[in-house]
Amino acid sequence: MTYQVGVDVGGTFTDVLLINAETGATWRSKVPSTPEDQSIGVLRGIEKACAEAQVDLSAVSHVRHGTTVATNAVLEGKGAKVGLITTQGFRQVLQIARSFVPGGLAGWIIWPKPEPLAALENTIEVRERIDTDGAVVTELDEADARAQMATLRRRGVHTVCVSLINSFSNDAHERRIAEILEEELPGVPVSISSRVLPEMREYERTLTTVANGYVRVQVGQYIRNLESKIAAGGVDAELALLRSDGGLAAPGAASERPVALLMSGPAGGVTGATWAARAAGIGDFLTFDMGGTSTDVALVQNNKPQIAKDTKVGDLSIRVSSIDVRTVGAGGGSIAHVPELTRALRVGPQSAGAVPGPAAYAMGGTEPTVTDANVVLGYLPDELAGGEIHMDVDAARTAVASLQEATGLDTVEAAAAGIIDIVNENILGAIRLVSVQKGYDPRDFALVAFGGAGPLHGNAIGRLLGSWPVIIPPSPGVLNAYGDIMTSHREEAARTILREVAGMTAAELADEFDQLAATTRERLGREGVDTSEITYEYRADVRYHGQGFELTVAVDRAGLDAADGLSAVADAFDAEHERLFSFLLDAGHEIVSLTVAAASPVSEVPLVETEPGTNDPSAARLRTTRIWVDDAYHEADLYDRSRLRAGDVVAGPAIVVEMDSTALVLPGHAATVHPSGALLIEPVKE
Repeated sequence: MTYQVGVDVGGTFTDVLLINAETGATWRSKVPSTPEDQSIGVLRGIEKACAEAQVDLSAVSHVRHGTTVATNAVLEGKGAKVGLITTQGFRQVLQIARSFVPGGLAGWIIWPKPEPLAALENTIEVRERIDTDGAVVTELDEADARAQMATLRRRGVHTVCVSLINSFSNDAHERRIAEILEEELPGVPVSISSRVLPEMREYERTLTTVANGYVRVQVGQYIRNLESKIAAGGVDAELALLRSDGGLAAPGAASERPVALLMSGPAGGVTGATWAARAAGIGDFLTFDMGGTSTDVALVQNNKPQIAKDTKVGDLSIRVSSIDVRTVGAGGGSIAHVPELTRALRVGPQSAGAVPGPAAYAMGGTEPTVTDANVVLGYLPDELAGGEIHMDVDAARTAVASLQEATGLDTVEAAAAGIIDIVNENILGAIRLVSVQKGYDPRDFALVAFGGAGPLHGNAIGRLLGSWPVIIPPSPGVLNAYGDIMTSHREEAARTILREVAGMTAAELADEFDQLAATTRERLGREGVDTSEITYEYRADVRYHGQGFELTVAVDRAGLDAADGLSAVADAFDAEHERLFSFLLDAGHEIVSLTVAAASPVSEVPLVETEPGTNDPSAARLRTTRIWVDDAYHEADLYDRSRLRAGDVVAGPAIVVEMDSTALVLPGHAATVHPSGALLIEPVKE
């Protein structure tokens, strides 16, 4: 028997899923995350899952891992000291940026502009110039370049990034500078923009390249450390890391281009949710992944996640493909507080994290959190994570009670309900960004709720959105780890062409795509992927001539061989433009850049169907408990999910418990057990 492992590291817990690759049998483990060294928690989780399955660690053949190391390095400002090399005259490219200030009206008054990832004193200019067509205007002055590099050596930079003007059209000078750097600063990692992002717009290209260098040292060290630890622990398995776009990267590729891992963690959840929804026969849905620190949401249509060209991390918008996930600081560990100035209850984005954690964890935490509010309201049982954590109800009530005086509420339950209402509204705002703001009506979509805290809030969020059914997948607390397993190796290649549709032929466009496809095929081949099984996705960034932004449209490569192949590209752009903005322009179409994404076959987890039941869930009933809903206590049944059978209907109010998560069914709603094992929550029809 061979086994695969999926690992997802969150701010509070590290989730591990062990799966028998032949039978689909699974074992789960959830251990506290170890922020000081994530690999410690990863190994502990693998050891725990293998012990539960009575499987030797040597039987694990693949470890697939979603990581937040790159994300945390950017958010916490703990990346490497970066040296930047630019063309003479462009030294302040990161400081000038795009003159965009996030926030609402007058946001510029209170917004502290973040420092660039590469400091100005660590930025040097070299004499060279290439024009937009790739012609050399000024040859690279190598002697000057070597002299300038001495500054970077004295400054003690940890990594060097090279971003020259117009290098997307001709990378000869960047490649030569990289060669010189190997001589002048041996052992220092080098990132060049023509490999990281060979597209026009010097700011976005430079920022993305610098971000790659900024996280490169830390991610590289983590990957080496992880490989060493799991090998020393007896795991002789192939390691792969999840990319932001939902694909896998081998350790070498991930270390060289870690900027592709910035949304690694959330991408696994969307992949897992897609698997669960497809098994339940649903193709259009919103994903709602609520963990201990944050909540990630996304929109999936026809079982295909939306892919964005930009990845937003903090205040930075980095040009790298990722599943379009929006994140809000609303998790089980989010701290509730009442600012002195407004005297209004707020929740997050600060989090109690894994240490000390919520007050209910009895690990030293005293501040009221969302988890504490759920405990006070009776939504959480006395134990979490299969007995790993015991809940201190008195400590939770004491923490939430500290908000009573500040808010003027009469009872601890009212304060706890206020915390839950506010965190739900925060999540609702994030979901609107991926749905309403992009022209989608959430009432046309189901809602997949997962993560450690998602199933507790899923019913309430579904009620706010009008999104039904609310799907609680099997093993929702470790669904991200499921998604990590069910991914494939993936590579992308992009190129700026800046051509008017009317001035080119379909054959020319097809040739450009074929060259990019060959590049992705060669990269995947280096990772050991069987290139004969690769599938390709073709995308074009298109705009009206003179327009200042582009829209990405899918292109049928085979269709380019037809007489109207180019017309189909223009028509696809018009359709998307009209959907988003409700109008079209009488102007020519311009193709700005092309992207080819190549992927190996998906490693699908075998679906283990739930045994049929009799519609009566009484065999799974554990006991009766009290929960606070709509300003009053209600009697609610507590069920063991592992004993529910297909067709069983759990009427609310009810709580369904399992090792890795707890689901809440509100009054007036019912959860039906689907043969796939998912719970489908819907309002009860009168």
